[in-house]
Amino acid sequence: MAKWVYMFTEGNATMRNLLGGKGANLAEMTNLGLPVPQGFTITTEACTQYYEDGRKINDEIMAQIMEAITKMEEITGKKFGDKENPLLVSVRSGARASMPGMMDTILNLGLNEKVVEVLAAKSGNPRWAWDCYRRFIQMYSDVVMEVGKKYFEELIDKMKAEKGVTQDVDLTAEDLKVLAEQFKAEYKEKIGEEFPTDPKEQLMGAIKAVFRSWDNPRANVYRRDNDIPYSWGTAVNVQMMAFGNMGDTSGTGVAFTRDPATGEKKLMGEFLMNAQGEDVVAGVRTPQKIDQLKEVMPEVYNQFVEICHKLEDHYRDMQDMEFTIEDKKLYMLQTRNGKRTAQAALKIACDLVDEGMITEEKAVAMIDPRNLDTLLHPQFDTAELKKAVPVGKALGASPGAACGKIVFTADDAKEWAARGEKVVLVRLETSPEDIEGMKAAQGILTVRGGMTSHAAVVARGMGTCCVSGCGDIAMDEENKKFTLGGKEYHEGDALSLDGSTGNIYDGLIPTVDATIAGEFGRIMGWADKYRTMKVRTNADTPADAKKARELGAEGIGLCRTEHMFFEGDRIDAFREMICSDTVEEREAALEKILPVQQGDFEGLFEELEGNPVTIRFLDPPLHEFVPTEEEDIKKLADAQGKTVEQIKTIIDSLHEFNPMMGHRGCRLAVTYPEIAKMQTKAVIRAAINVQKAHTDWNVCPEIMIPLVGDIKEFKFVKKIVVETADAEIAAAGSDLKYEVGTMIEIPRACLTADDIAKEADFFCFGTNDLTQMTFGFSRDDAGKFLDAYYDAKIFENDPFAKLDQTGVGSLMEMAIAKGRPVNEKLHVGICGEHGGDPSSVEFCNKLGLNYVSCSPFRVPIARLAAAQAAIAEKNA
Repeated sequence: MAKWVYMFTEGNATMRNLLGGKGANLAEMTNLGLPVPQGFTITTEACTQYYEDGRKINDEIMAQIMEAITKMEEITGKKFGDKENPLLVSVRSGARASMPGMMDTILNLGLNEKVVEVLAAKSGNPRWAWDCYRRFIQMYSDVVMEVGKKYFEELIDKMKAEKGVTQDVDLTAEDLKVLAEQFKAEYKEKIGEEFPTDPKEQLMGAIKAVFRSWDNPRANVYRRDNDIPYSWGTAVNVQMMAFGNMGDTSGTGVAFTRDPATGEKKLMGEFLMNAQGEDVVAGVRTPQKIDQLKEVMPEVYNQFVEICHKLEDHYRDMQDMEFTIEDKKLYMLQTRNGKRTAQAALKIACDLVDEGMITEEKAVAMIDPRNLDTLLHPQFDTAELKKAVPVGKALGASPGAACGKIVFTADDAKEWAARGEKVVLVRLETSPEDIEGMKAAQGILTVRGGMTSHAAVVARGMGTCCVSGCGDIAMDEENKKFTLGGKEYHEGDALSLDGSTGNIYDGLIPTVDATIAGEFGRIMGWADKYRTMKVRTNADTPADAKKARELGAEGIGLCRTEHMFFEGDRIDAFREMICSDTVEEREAALEKILPVQQGDFEGLFEELEGNPVTIRFLDPPLHEFVPTEEEDIKKLADAQGKTVEQIKTIIDSLHEFNPMMGHRGCRLAVTYPEIAKMQTKAVIRAAINVQKAHTDWNVCPEIMIPLVGDIKEFKFVKKIVVETADAEIAAAGSDLKYEVGTMIEIPRACLTADDIAKEADFFCFGTNDLTQMTFGFSRDDAGKFLDAYYDAKIFENDPFAKLDQTGVGSLMEMAIAKGRPVNEKLHVGICGEHGGDPSSVEFCNKLGLNYVSCSPFRVPIARLAAAQAAIAEKNA
């Protein structure tokens, strides 16, 4: 028979996966001899079974719960459901990963009116008894029966107004008794039946409610944001009540052993006298600071400080604790490793190493890499943000905070920024030709697109705040206005964006620049010491490359050359090339681009100082480069000696039904070899010049041919590259070395990787497109249906943000297994957006990739994640 229920005395801290974090820590505190109200934990496996059984608690689990209740009765000397000496319990959730505030709690369970009358008489404290009962009715109604708190809060407010008091504690026993009756009447009106009086019925309802809360909307969103699998389930902790609301000798509080905001080593926390735990977190009264407890109850305070030291020394990490004082007796209700800001996390980790509590490896392993984002981007002023209410919410696609005046076009963004205005660029969606406007903007907001849309990818690369996919916006681009949250916004109106949360705010919220404390460098140094995988960056400009190098990048894993074509007036020459009728005309247009592209590459090679630079040849379909404005079309027609109608015919001919799977990537080089020739000349000439200037550097460009699905495609384009490159090198009298590889982003390339590896010097997985091609849906349109997939539990995560290890990962594994045996020098990396996602980085480390590449501001995240993966692999 499976064991579904464990008494606190049967568990320990190592049983976190089974007992959840709260249950494992309650068991561990019990083992340490701390004053813990005893109880039992229903396992996470029981939660999973509950869902498998159609949201029912089966007889076997039910029997073990009742057996545990009997054991609790023996421990406490009280009886569950007894009128004379009742055992009252709390029922709390406890997943293996901390999810503060995401799931539900019920206190004072086991009460009914008869029991309350007895408790009131025997305790001599009727106010406490009726306070417990009205709280229980409210919590049970809200959590178990989903009635909602507001109806009860309205009744409390009405009662306080009638009595002329402002605080709940000022209500008398008689007032609370009346409230309890009103609460039960409200329950009957909403549910259609009497409030349950049988404690066993109450208990089963509460346990089901906690299991059910694992699947509530806020828990599902939190799990998705924090990489917590749905399959883990939550445990349920049933614990003897300790009462903080018995009068002025009782209370409740929450405390941290260090400051969770700064990391400073000092006790932080708050408490309330004559209250229960929910009062502190709900903010119904203003609590006192924890050090004031020293004056109120010095003996309890000293005991609590001693326990705090003991717990931090035992767990070797900052602890977040909940406690209750019942008539001057201290009880510990919970301890866990406390949530903290990124700055605090770095300081605490370094301090614990300096204190001899943990090793460098442990310090690296204890920091959540995703939190480093907040150290690298501007943030809203915390006090001002608290006053603001979001008018909308979408995807936090690129972290940071931005505020400015709304503009609707890239040209306007450039123009307004040039005259000193801070602007937020609002678009239906962005395209490559918006790049200069995106650079000029403080932040970007799009109506369409997901985490790997053009706006999201480019914004992350630039370190610019971006919120994407806000489908609630009713856009009117033509008239430069949109509606959101019931308000119409026009050009020049103020807007603020939070790229971390996806929140959109009306007006200007002041921002503060991020600060990187000294501990950041120490942690990164330790991370580099222990990681085995290199970290490169995706960078298209010298400025991006410089920033990435400052943040620790060891090379460029992806330079998207198409972004370079939009700088200045070079787009005009490229458009001439597209609209040319002959090879000679195309070559003449490309000749205008060659020197400026060469200059771009020289800038990249200079910034990388001999570290590897992978340059991807032209990838997007040509329609992305053609003009859309009448004025630009006429300009192009005049330059080409054609009519406007002729140019429009050419533009129309470039339209594709599915451009992401159309005439792009290596297919462009097959159709127009002169493009590949020009780009090869630019790369090789730039590399030769930089190598001459810096003879101690090893400049070895890596030319990457995109979208290859067949070995013959690769050989065709490689031949153009090699012949052109070798001719340039010979003409310069140079001994420059270069490599030619491919971006693996088509499933067929994975299936035929052994053939391709015979010709390719390297593979780089372009997982944005590989994910798109494998799943068969557009990364820009997936946002339209992913929410339905989350709700139906088909997907737990956006596969464009977190690598699909089962499908896409299997293709990657296959490509490596096929490629390396036929080419022992083959080096393999990843340059899709997944290169900056911690769980994806861990997977890449497991596959044995040589490097991951990500946008500049995600380089520290990848460095830390790669180190954690290496440490975990070594320890395993």
